[in-house]
Amino acid sequence: MITFRDVDVRVGARLLLSCITAHVGPGDRVGLVGRNGAGKTTLMRILAGQAAPAAGVVTRTGPVGYLPQDPAAADPELTVTDRVLSARRLDEAVRALRAAERDMGAGGEAAMARYVRAEAEFQARGGYAAEAEAARVAAGLGLPDRVMAQPIGTLSGGQRRRVELARVLFAERGTLLLDEPTNHLDGDSIAWLRSFLSGYPGGLVVISHDTGLLAEVVNRVWRLDADLASIEAHNTGWDTYLADSAAAERRRARQRAAAERKAAALHAQAGRMRSNVATAVRARDMARRADRMLAGVEPARRTEKVARIRLPEPAPSGRTPLGAVSLAKSYGALPVLSGVDLAVDRGSRLVVLGLNGAGKTTLLKILAGRLAPDSGRVVHGHGLRLGYFAQEHDTLDPGRTVGQNLADAAPHLTHGEARNVLGSFLFGGDDVDKPAGVLSGGEKTRLALAGLVSSGANVLLLDEPTNNLDPASRAEVLGAVGAYKGAVVMVTHDEDAVEALRPDRVLLLPDGVEDLWNAGYADLIALA
Repeated sequence: MITFRDVDVRVGARLLLSCITAHVGPGDRVGLVGRNGAGKTTLMRILAGQAAPAAGVVTRTGPVGYLPQDPAAADPELTVTDRVLSARRLDEAVRALRAAERDMGAGGEAAMARYVRAEAEFQARGGYAAEAEAARVAAGLGLPDRVMAQPIGTLSGGQRRRVELARVLFAERGTLLLDEPTNHLDGDSIAWLRSFLSGYPGGLVVISHDTGLLAEVVNRVWRLDADLASIEAHNTGWDTYLADSAAAERRRARQRAAAERKAAALHAQAGRMRSNVATAVRARDMARRADRMLAGVEPARRTEKVARIRLPEPAPSGRTPLGAVSLAKSYGALPVLSGVDLAVDRGSRLVVLGLNGAGKTTLLKILAGRLAPDSGRVVHGHGLRLGYFAQEHDTLDPGRTVGQNLADAAPHLTHGEARNVLGSFLFGGDDVDKPAGVLSGGEKTRLALAGLVSSGANVLLLDEPTNNLDPASRAEVLGAVGAYKGAVVMVTHDEDAVEALRPDRVLLLPDGVEDLWNAGYADLIALA
């Protein structure tokens, strides 16, 4: 259980939430919602114990499992199995048991005693049943048997996030805090996760832009109101919450309209009466009554601001600004790319498809110059200007501010121009001086896009560009991709993103087969 009382949430000097109190108990499945910048991710970090509230008390009873939007990197030498089992310290028990089994070969009472102790500890942590449970969770999230013995460092970004999610779900039953858990999951894995969370007996708080997940899983909704610095608690499911919220907004609009009509009539009457000395006092009272009438009505909710995204006008280039010849890359003994050839012509639109771990992100990193191939080469054609959007925001420096990160990406911008660009991406005022490391996933996505639109790139490498975005911002990105006149190489699980891209070609990994796009490939997108 988690209880918080009279909690204040601040980012720097800015007060996001004031004196909030709530409780999460077993069986509570809470959807945490609110507009960009309302403090969802910051509150989640406080509930997880990763940050301290500015005021108030948070009490945690029992285990708490936390999946941030950008999980901390695990030891790259650790195997997937050991990482998942470590949630219950079962990895230690397994290693101790295996060592004791080896020692048994030498015989002796001491070796037997060590084996008995190791087996008892293994069974106390769940034993073979727990190992099987961990395997089921991993398989449900799309981690096949073949990767379970691999080191974490050999996995793709999407696979590493699945490992961290599997570890959180396998941990001892308690309260789960999940920030955008469906990022990088394919359709089958999302369906499995929805089923798992719907039947989860502990507490759950989830931030997600996946409305299907919210509709199927949550039975309570907390809406963070940035205008009032408060939480609205709704003890309903998602669909009922949406219907109730829409009805309440319509009611507020009607009440406001009626009050404005009455107040306007009173002000008009007061205006006519002010010129007469005998009625001037009454006119002032009438005007005050009209003002009180307006003040007593709830204002209409402020429409959420949306970043206006327009991708750059591409700089002139030759016919084939980017290419690759026989690219190969392995992680240890595991081949990821093998003999990939590619020609990205001016204005062409290529979508890269393949299962998680097939090398999609690795390919984009090599094309962007962020990773060296083991063999083969990347060919830069005449006039190439690359723009790279990394799914894990690798292009951002977490220790530098928002403004400094934009200056790194677009050094040609003047201070005023940079301020205007950041303002259009909803970074205003003191936000410009915040370190990128404290931004939410959605804010990091917006900052990375701000750098991209200022680049003048004629070839864009886009790796999951719609992750972490609210529906309105996602629609902006899709519209910008559709209108862009340069070449695009895109990796995505998002069917709408591919539809907006209107690809003319598809590259299938790991085989490296390139083909003209046709509707038959659309079924592979959600699996990619």
